[in-house]
Amino acid sequence: MKLERILIANRGEIALRAIRTIKEMGKKAIAVYSTADKEAHYLQLADAAICIGGERSSESYLNIPAIISAAEIAGADAIFPGYGFLSENQQFVEICNLHGIKFIGPSLEVMQLMSDKSKAKEVMKKAGVPVVPGSEGAIRNVEEAKRIAKEIGYPVILKAAAGGGGKGMRVVEDESYIETAFLAAESEAISAFGDGTIYMEKFIKNPRHIEVQLLADAHGNVVHIGERDCSLQRRHQKVIEESPAIFLDEETRSRLHETAVRAAKAIGYENAGTIEFLVDADRNFYFMEMNTRLQVEHPVSEMVSGIDIIEWMIRIAEGERLFDQSAVQLKGHAIECRINAEDPTKFIPSPGKIKTWIAPGGKDVRLDTHAYCGYIVPPYYDSMIAKLIVWGEDRQRAIAKMKRALEEFEVGGIKTTIEFHRKMMDNPDFIANNFDTKYIDEHYLK
Repeated sequence: MKLERILIANRGEIALRAIRTIKEMGKKAIAVYSTADKEAHYLQLADAAICIGGERSSESYLNIPAIISAAEIAGADAIFPGYGFLSENQQFVEICNLHGIKFIGPSLEVMQLMSDKSKAKEVMKKAGVPVVPGSEGAIRNVEEAKRIAKEIGYPVILKAAAGGGGKGMRVVEDESYIETAFLAAESEAISAFGDGTIYMEKFIKNPRHIEVQLLADAHGNVVHIGERDCSLQRRHQKVIEESPAIFLDEETRSRLHETAVRAAKAIGYENAGTIEFLVDADRNFYFMEMNTRLQVEHPVSEMVSGIDIIEWMIRIAEGERLFDQSAVQLKGHAIECRINAEDPTKFIPSPGKIKTWIAPGGKDVRLDTHAYCGYIVPPYYDSMIAKLIVWGEDRQRAIAKMKRALEEFEVGGIKTTIEFHRKMMDNPDFIANNFDTKYIDEHYLK
């Protein structure tokens, strides 16, 4: 089944990224936009652009009827969801199926299975994937939370089953705080996701957050495209990502890849996906969750492999067979810095008009962005305006290249996190690869 007209149900950097690949494949790219994005330059590059509603996400990029109507008006035979918004929305996938529009992503059944983190954990255990000790499914009340915490030992972490982005999460050091933490996590989960289901895990201190990029076709073939170290985070949000994760030794890396591939095969996964692991100081790794979509940080995997992941998402959706694992040759080291329209010290959003924009360049420097001089950053969406990605022969060379590229990057009129990233490239702990998921929170957000 060849796809000819693909609607991109997203905005900003990832919409432009998708337009480029779709057009390079000889297909038609259809963009959608909110009234806040009506002046976005990338709309002119699409083969068609359709307004789907007001400035707020609920009126546009989360408006399923409007997006389906746009797809039908444009004669789209497929929808590419990108990340965020409706990329993991099961109702959206079901409606696409009902309208005969190919959703470029996994099946509804697999998405449902992996979306509930407590159920996903049980499935992974059956597949022989190491998981963090914790509750057997959802916790019903505070008394049960106290009992389970006592069994697995403090500290523990309470998590929303339908969660993501740090919402509905609380770390509890001892029993005196568990009631307050449970009620707070439950309330936040209901507010953020409309689902207050909570489960518990043993809290792994000072972990690394390492994930494996997978591609899987409809014929049962699964390949990995290496791993990424996403440990530099602020408030559970990734800030800098790298590939490979040099924290791992070769034996652990091999087991991690094999485990991720086995897990994807066990659930019959199809298309691009990422399995995320927590890795402790002794390099024991534990399944955390599976992202059934494209990740923001996918470019670092592309830089070390030479594989266009979005192209293969489309080719898999068309029924094409994957290449063999032996065809994946991982070389060098790649780093991605997320450039946000935010105060670089307090990480508070800084929307407004960009009055200066001088982009970096040079060999093996990639800038994924939809921004430019004169662009107005709207206040309604995620604050990320660019992803700066570099490749080097090794990590030391990649850091030097990123430092140079950041020095070239100049954005005026709004505040950005460029200055923060410049400091990180000179940070002795970062250079020595001596950090964990709490590093930024403890050193920069006190």
